[in-house]
Amino acid sequence: MANVRVLLVDDDALVRAGLRLILSSADDMDVVGETDDGGGAVAAVRQHRPDVVLMDIRMPQTDGITATAALRRLDPPPQVIVLTTFHADEHVVAALRAGASGFVVKDTPPADIINAVRIVAAGDAIISPSVTRTLLSHFGNTEASERHQLAARQLAALTDRERDVATAVGAGASNAEIATSLFMSEATVKAHVSRLLNKLDVSNRVQVAILVHDAAQP
Repeated sequence: MANVRVLLVDDDALVRAGLRLILSSADDMDVVGETDDGGGAVAAVRQHRPDVVLMDIRMPQTDGITATAALRRLDPPPQVIVLTTFHADEHVVAALRAGASGFVVKDTPPADIINAVRIVAAGDAIISPSVTRTLLSHFGNTEASERHQLAARQLAALTDRERDVATAVGAGASNAEIATSLFMSEATVKAHVSRLLNKLDVSNRVQVAILVHDAAQP
Protein backbone atom coordinates (compact mmCIF):
# COMPACT_ATOMS: atom_id res chain seq x y z
CA MET A 1 0.00 0.00 0.00
CA ALA A 2 1.28 3.46 -0.91
CA ASN A 3 2.35 5.81 1.86
CA VAL A 4 -0.02 8.55 2.98
CA ARG A 5 0.98 11.82 1.30
CA VAL A 6 0.73 14.84 3.63
CA LEU A 7 0.87 18.58 2.93
CA LEU A 8 1.55 21.13 5.70
CA VAL A 9 -0.09 24.58 5.68
CA ASP A 10 1.00 26.83 8.53
CA ASP A 11 2.52 30.33 8.72
CA ASP A 12 4.86 29.28 11.55
CA ALA A 13 8.04 27.70 10.18
CA LEU A 14 8.79 26.06 13.55
CA VAL A 15 5.38 24.39 13.62
CA ARG A 16 5.88 23.09 10.07
CA ALA A 17 9.34 21.78 10.98
CA GLY A 18 7.96 20.04 14.06
CA LEU A 19 5.12 18.43 12.12
CA ARG A 20 7.48 17.32 9.37
CA LEU A 21 9.75 15.69 11.96
CA ILE A 22 6.81 13.95 13.65
CA LEU A 23 5.20 12.65 10.46
CA SER A 24 8.49 11.63 8.85
CA SER A 25 9.08 9.29 11.79
CA ALA A 26 6.15 7.16 10.58
CA ASP A 27 7.08 4.50 8.02
CA ASP A 28 3.76 4.87 6.19
CA MET A 29 3.79 8.67 5.66
CA ASP A 30 5.53 11.12 3.36
CA VAL A 31 5.45 14.90 3.85
CA VAL A 32 5.29 15.90 0.20
CA GLY A 33 5.18 19.68 0.56
CA GLU A 34 4.38 22.72 2.66
CA THR A 35 3.19 26.29 2.32
CA ASP A 36 3.04 29.22 4.74
CA ASP A 37 -0.45 30.54 3.92
CA GLY A 38 -3.88 29.27 3.01
CA GLY A 39 -3.71 31.23 -0.22
CA GLY A 40 -1.08 28.85 -1.54
CA ALA A 41 -2.89 25.70 -0.47
CA VAL A 42 -4.79 25.04 -3.72
CA ALA A 43 -1.66 25.41 -5.88
CA ALA A 44 0.32 23.24 -3.46
CA VAL A 45 -2.34 20.51 -3.53
CA ARG A 46 -2.40 20.56 -7.33
CA GLN A 47 1.38 20.28 -7.39
CA HIS A 48 1.91 17.64 -4.69
CA ARG A 49 -1.40 15.66 -4.74
CA PRO A 50 -1.53 14.97 -0.99
CA ASP A 51 -4.02 12.59 0.61
CA VAL A 52 -4.22 14.70 3.78
CA VAL A 53 -3.63 18.40 4.45
CA LEU A 54 -2.75 19.61 7.94
CA MET A 55 -4.17 23.14 7.91
CA ASP A 56 -3.61 25.92 10.43
CA ILE A 57 -6.81 27.86 11.13
CA ARG A 58 -5.32 31.26 11.88
CA MET A 59 -3.03 32.67 9.20
CA PRO A 60 -2.43 36.35 8.42
CA GLN A 61 -3.53 36.39 4.77
CA THR A 62 -5.87 33.54 3.81
CA ASP A 63 -7.20 31.69 6.86
CA GLY A 64 -7.59 27.95 7.14
CA ILE A 65 -11.38 28.05 6.93
CA THR A 66 -11.36 29.76 3.53
CA ALA A 67 -8.57 27.48 2.34
CA THR A 68 -10.36 24.34 3.55
CA ALA A 69 -13.50 25.27 1.62
CA ALA A 70 -11.41 25.85 -1.52
CA LEU A 71 -9.63 22.51 -1.17
CA ARG A 72 -12.88 20.62 -0.70
CA ARG A 73 -14.09 21.99 -4.05
CA LEU A 74 -11.18 20.35 -5.87
CA ASP A 75 -11.66 17.11 -7.79
CA PRO A 76 -10.54 14.96 -6.13
CA PRO A 77 -10.38 16.84 -2.83
CA PRO A 78 -7.81 16.00 -0.16
CA GLN A 79 -8.89 15.26 3.39
CA VAL A 80 -8.24 18.20 5.73
CA ILE A 81 -7.31 18.22 9.40
CA VAL A 82 -7.32 21.69 10.91
CA LEU A 83 -4.71 22.70 13.47
CA THR A 84 -5.67 24.92 16.37
CA THR A 85 -4.25 26.17 19.64
CA PHE A 86 -7.70 25.89 21.23
CA HIS A 87 -9.72 22.76 21.96
CA ALA A 88 -12.94 24.27 20.63
CA ASP A 89 -14.00 27.64 19.34
CA GLU A 90 -16.12 29.15 16.59
CA HIS A 91 -13.24 28.86 14.10
CA VAL A 92 -13.09 25.09 14.62
CA VAL A 93 -16.84 24.84 14.02
CA ALA A 94 -16.54 26.93 10.86
CA ALA A 95 -13.74 24.67 9.60
CA LEU A 96 -15.87 21.57 10.20
CA ARG A 97 -18.72 23.18 8.28
CA ALA A 98 -16.28 23.98 5.47
CA GLY A 99 -15.49 20.28 5.11
CA ALA A 100 -12.62 19.47 7.46
CA SER A 101 -12.64 15.89 8.72
CA GLY A 102 -11.69 16.99 12.20
CA PHE A 103 -9.21 19.02 14.19
CA VAL A 104 -6.01 18.52 16.12
CA VAL A 105 -4.78 20.78 18.91
CA LYS A 106 -1.17 21.79 18.29
CA ASP A 107 0.04 20.37 21.60
CA THR A 108 -1.39 16.93 20.77
CA PRO A 109 1.15 14.12 21.44
CA PRO A 110 3.09 13.09 18.30
CA ALA A 111 1.69 9.55 18.23
CA ASP A 112 -1.86 10.94 18.28
CA ILE A 113 -1.11 13.31 15.39
CA ILE A 114 0.20 10.39 13.34
CA ASN A 115 -2.87 8.33 14.23
CA ALA A 116 -5.17 11.21 13.28
CA VAL A 117 -3.60 11.42 9.82
CA ARG A 118 -3.99 7.66 9.35
CA ILE A 119 -7.65 7.74 10.36
CA VAL A 120 -8.51 10.63 8.06
CA ALA A 121 -6.54 9.12 5.16
CA ALA A 122 -8.73 6.03 5.53
CA GLY A 123 -11.83 8.18 5.04
CA ASP A 124 -13.02 8.45 8.63
CA ALA A 125 -13.44 11.49 10.87
CA ILE A 126 -11.11 12.14 13.81
CA ILE A 127 -13.71 13.91 15.87
CA SER A 128 -16.80 11.94 16.78
CA PRO A 129 -20.15 13.35 15.62
CA SER A 130 -21.27 13.50 19.25
CA VAL A 131 -18.34 15.80 20.07
CA THR A 132 -19.18 17.86 16.98
CA ARG A 133 -22.73 18.34 18.26
CA THR A 134 -21.40 19.41 21.65
CA LEU A 135 -19.16 21.96 19.94
CA LEU A 136 -22.00 23.29 17.81
CA SER A 137 -24.33 23.68 20.76
CA HIS A 138 -22.00 26.35 22.16
CA PHE A 139 -21.89 28.48 19.03
CA GLY A 140 -25.29 29.53 17.79
CA ASN A 141 -25.63 32.50 15.45
CA THR A 142 -28.20 34.47 13.50
CA GLU A 143 -28.09 31.94 10.66
CA ALA A 144 -29.30 29.12 12.91
CA SER A 145 -32.95 29.31 11.83
CA GLU A 146 -32.03 29.29 8.15
CA ARG A 147 -29.69 26.34 8.67
CA HIS A 148 -32.43 24.51 10.57
CA GLN A 149 -34.89 24.90 7.72
CA LEU A 150 -32.38 23.80 5.08
CA ALA A 151 -31.21 20.80 7.11
CA ALA A 152 -34.80 19.73 7.84
CA ARG A 153 -35.62 19.82 4.12
CA GLN A 154 -32.54 17.78 3.27
CA LEU A 155 -33.31 15.10 5.86
CA ALA A 156 -36.96 15.00 4.78
CA ALA A 157 -35.83 13.95 1.30
CA LEU A 158 -34.23 10.78 2.69
CA THR A 159 -35.92 7.40 2.98
CA ASP A 160 -36.96 6.30 6.47
CA ARG A 161 -34.02 3.91 6.64
CA GLU A 162 -31.56 6.56 5.50
CA ARG A 163 -32.88 8.93 8.18
CA ASP A 164 -32.39 6.18 10.78
CA VAL A 165 -28.76 5.82 9.70
CA ALA A 166 -28.25 9.59 9.59
CA THR A 167 -29.64 9.94 13.11
CA ALA A 168 -27.31 7.21 14.35
CA VAL A 169 -24.33 8.88 12.68
CA GLY A 170 -25.38 12.13 14.34
CA ALA A 171 -25.37 10.37 17.70
CA GLY A 172 -21.75 9.34 17.16
CA ALA A 173 -22.40 5.65 16.46
CA SER A 174 -19.84 3.64 14.52
CA ASN A 175 -20.82 1.48 11.55
CA ALA A 176 -20.67 -1.61 13.78
CA GLU A 177 -22.96 0.01 16.36
CA ILE A 178 -25.40 1.14 13.67
CA ALA A 179 -25.45 -2.37 12.20
CA THR A 180 -26.33 -3.85 15.59
CA SER A 181 -29.01 -1.31 16.50
CA LEU A 182 -30.71 -1.32 13.08
CA PHE A 183 -30.26 -5.06 12.39
CA MET A 184 -28.15 -4.57 9.26
CA SER A 185 -24.83 -5.90 8.08
CA GLU A 186 -21.89 -3.49 8.28
CA ALA A 187 -21.63 -3.62 4.48
CA THR A 188 -25.23 -2.38 4.24
CA VAL A 189 -24.52 0.40 6.72
CA LYS A 190 -21.49 1.49 4.69
CA ALA A 191 -23.64 1.58 1.56
CA HIS A 192 -26.25 3.71 3.34
CA VAL A 193 -23.58 6.11 4.64
CA SER A 194 -22.16 6.46 1.13
CA ARG A 195 -25.62 7.28 -0.23
CA LEU A 196 -26.15 9.78 2.59
CA LEU A 197 -23.00 11.66 1.65
CA ASN A 198 -24.18 11.88 -1.96
CA LYS A 199 -27.80 12.77 -1.20
CA LEU A 200 -26.94 15.36 1.43
CA ASP A 201 -24.06 16.72 -0.67
CA VAL A 202 -21.59 16.52 2.22
CA SER A 203 -18.05 15.22 2.35
CA ASN A 204 -17.87 13.24 5.59
CA ARG A 205 -19.66 11.91 8.68
CA VAL A 206 -18.93 15.09 10.64
CA GLN A 207 -21.03 17.08 8.18
CA VAL A 208 -23.85 14.51 8.40
CA ALA A 209 -23.80 15.05 12.17
CA ILE A 210 -23.88 18.83 11.67
CA LEU A 211 -26.98 18.51 9.47
CA VAL A 212 -28.70 16.25 11.99
CA HIS A 213 -27.85 18.77 14.72
CA ASP A 214 -29.12 21.72 12.67
CA ALA A 215 -32.37 19.92 11.76
CA ALA A 216 -33.06 19.25 15.43
CA GLN A 217 -32.72 22.90 16.45
CA PRO A 218 -35.95 24.94 16.71
